[in-house]
Amino acid sequence: MANKPLETSQTMDKQVVVFRLGEEEFGANIETVKEIRKMDDQKITNVPRTSEFVAGIVNLRGKIIPVLDLRLRFGMEKTHHEDNRIVVIEVGNEVCGVIVDAVKEVLRISSEEIEPAPDMVAGINKDYLEGIAKVNGRLIILINLPKIAIANSNETRVS
Repeated sequence: MANKPLETSQTMDKQVVVFRLGEEEFGANIETVKEIRKMDDQKITNVPRTSEFVAGIVNLRGKIIPVLDLRLRFGMEKTHHEDNRIVVIEVGNEVCGVIVDAVKEVLRISSEEIEPAPDMVAGINKDYLEGIAKVNGRLIILINLPKIAIANSNETRVS
């Protein structure tokens, strides 16, 4: 008896953490996300002479981790409000925090709902895009947070 192949929808589903920057929704692979923290819970210490998008460092349960402001990384205006969150991600063997405007939900997205990013995408460097998800009339920009976090620190933005 031949082995039956796994169903495509099971093997190609992707679980993403959906967050907001400005009016746009972004999604990041949940496998890279360790936790999500409220900004109010964390005291960010500024570090002199770092890139403008480095918000500083925080003490996360005894471990000092860098925190990046994703709005500044994308060349957007800096704003902070009560919905801001720090998404703590794994970058290789390191841990890093990324400030986003708000975390909305965790979604399971099937491969049929994901399209490659258009060649003429303005804004984010295409190297950091994993595709565009079309979910219930919404467009969610799928990005690779670890790649964005480790991109050349001399860059001021990832455009």
